[in-house]
Amino acid sequence: MTKTRRAAFAGAILLASCAVLAAPKKGSAGLPRYGMMVFSDLCIHNDSGEFGGQRITLQRFAEVDTVLYEYTAGGLSWPVVASDVNIDPRGRQLYFTVRPPDEEERTISARLADNGRTLVLEGGYCGDEAVPMRLPLVTDYGRKAGTCRACPVPKKKKEDMPLLDNEPDTNA
Repeated sequence: MTKTRRAAFAGAILLASCAVLAAPKKGSAGLPRYGMMVFSDLCIHNDSGEFGGQRITLQRFAEVDTVLYEYTAGGLSWPVVASDVNIDPRGRQLYFTVRPPDEEERTISARLADNGRTLVLEGGYCGDEAVPMRLPLVTDYGRKAGTCRACPVPKKKKEDMPLLDNEPDTNA
């Protein structure tokens, strides 16, 4: 082999190995180190025409990460700038503190799911702790808000269910 062929062959191997190393690992998608991401489940209630849901805008700069938090309380709130924004080094989990007007300060914790396409918030959806709040990544900023889905009917606890005629009362 001539030197130019060897150099071309070595360059091709180097390029292929870089592509393999730079390829994202399956299930390891985290937040990019720089840029802006918007996660939102904002929707419109059929009966009232008002917005429902939440929107979290994460801005990642070299110096600092910022979060703008919006929620609904009848109408869409003004954005609340979060304090104490913390993102794990892998970019898979975060938490931040917000103090909405006329409310207590609270910390919101979240983790990425669906290969980085969904932000799952701790806490319950519609008051049910078993159903997490899921905010999909917004990729089409011109789309219209969808229709809000109704909260699921809460599951009754065993102690809340009425007794049958032949069943002894164990709560007494």
